[in-house]
Amino acid sequence: MKRNRLSSPNPTALPKRDRSADGIWLPALRRFLRHKAALLGMGIVVLLALGAIFAPALTPYAFDQLDLANMSSPPAPDHPLGTDSLGRDLLTRVLFGGRISLTIGLLAMSVATTVGTILGSLAGFFGGWLDDAICALIDLMLSLPTLFILILLGTLLGNHLWVIILIIGLVRWMATARLVRGTVLSLRNSEFVLAARALGATSFRIILRHMLPNTLSPIVVSATLGIAGAIITESTLSFLGLGVQPPTPTWGNMLREAQEQLAIAPWVTIAPGLAIFLAVSSINFIGDGLCDAFDPRHTH
Repeated sequence: MKRNRLSSPNPTALPKRDRSADGIWLPALRRFLRHKAALLGMGIVVLLALGAIFAPALTPYAFDQLDLANMSSPPAPDHPLGTDSLGRDLLTRVLFGGRISLTIGLLAMSVATTVGTILGSLAGFFGGWLDDAICALIDLMLSLPTLFILILLGTLLGNHLWVIILIIGLVRWMATARLVRGTVLSLRNSEFVLAARALGATSFRIILRHMLPNTLSPIVVSATLGIAGAIITESTLSFLGLGVQPPTPTWGNMLREAQEQLAIAPWVTIAPGLAIFLAVSSINFIGDGLCDAFDPRHTH
């Protein structure tokens, strides 16, 4: 009887799991579209991204163009957000700064999500000593002060764009790894996995074809929320002088340059600060909407 059960698995087991995995997305999309705050956040993020992409067409100034006759000027028709201490147009610098800040946030979280997904999948699926080693590494990374690690690595490795992306990504993968590990552990002994094993599928094929598709929804939620954290991390590094260096603008280094003018020209601080606030808040709204959309309690 045992041989028959293994050699002739329930024909509905595997298709049922596949259908349930694929069928998550359309209902989740419907629930997401009913989340007003998430839609507002999506609209703001799209506007910020479009502004960054089309910055050269939206402003007549270069991000490093000096206007010594209009230094620290308040908002005016020629300079809607004012100018900084060197007469550079703040709207232009915010738009161009969004290119760097948003790109770092997106790519750094892509690195973190990739590393976390790989390690979490291996730990959850194989278990044993590999699981123990990866969990120990996660605990070690979580116990270290993140800001200290960022400052240390930034000082040692430099402040090139790709170095900053890798540094941020490599200190933010632990939450994704834990999430993926837990999901894979819950699926490891499921009927569709046992059926795939009985049909001769290799472990890595099972992970790629059957495990990961069923972990995509929590990964998407985690990665979305992580982008906001990566933007804040980049802004922190730039504010400390360890990020992308001027005159190339980022929202963080704009705040660093503006701190001495806070009392006499507050608009110099408000412009990049508002950009960070809008980006981070909007991405968090999107993350909250995705959390509700993929909530397993909403299965009807």
